[in-house]
Amino acid sequence: MCRHLAYLGPPVPLAALLLDPPHALARQAWAPADMRGGGTINADGFGVGWFPPGADRPVRYRSAMPIWTDAALPALAAATHSGAVLAAVRSATIGMPVVETAAAPFADGRWLFSHNGVVRGFPGALAGLAADLPIEDLLTLDAPTDSAALFALVRHQLRAGKPPDEAMAALVREIRRTAPGSRLNLLLTDGSRIVASAAGHALSVRAGDGAVLVASEPLDADPAWRPIPDGNLLVATPVHLAITSLS
Repeated sequence: MCRHLAYLGPPVPLAALLLDPPHALARQAWAPADMRGGGTINADGFGVGWFPPGADRPVRYRSAMPIWTDAALPALAAATHSGAVLAAVRSATIGMPVVETAAAPFADGRWLFSHNGVVRGFPGALAGLAADLPIEDLLTLDAPTDSAALFALVRHQLRAGKPPDEAMAALVREIRRTAPGSRLNLLLTDGSRIVASAAGHALSVRAGDGAVLVASEPLDADPAWRPIPDGNLLVATPVHLAITSLS
């Protein structure tokens, strides 16, 4: 079902999120602690997106291979610093392709997006919502997956000027209504704020000292980690955190 994280705060090496902590994202790829019935490992690709200092758009590095097989990643992650990061490791739903373009984060302008979960009954379950999308958006999906389609739906609302928290909450509510049993932990950032839903899967947050880190599973044993109850939406900046009900 994937594992993902987003960080905002003082610049840190990517390795401090992906590789170095006791339960870093790379470890969660092969030894996740809380998959909640959604698979066993996350070996179907990975990706990381980050904002270089002073940049207004993120850079991405994605692969269809397991994160632990990438020989170039340790050096890249140690040398690359950023104060805004979104990263994910993937467990592909049966029947969906294992290709680089199916790995999160998905990107558009300043936005980075990830989905941890599954849309039950895809693609039919999204047909009604997708009918409102421009044909060009449907023809240029990164991959024929539920996650890529979810990003297209969120992106469409963002382009229309809808606030990101409202766009995410409305989408989760609608899909839960039309596709019961879907798992919809969505993660979105523009480099200045994080919006995340806890809807059918695990999510935790650690905030303080001018930084915030949201992750499917805590990266370490720091007591500052707190779980986000299922059915809630989190909106965070490095200095502000709000959790509201998705109901």
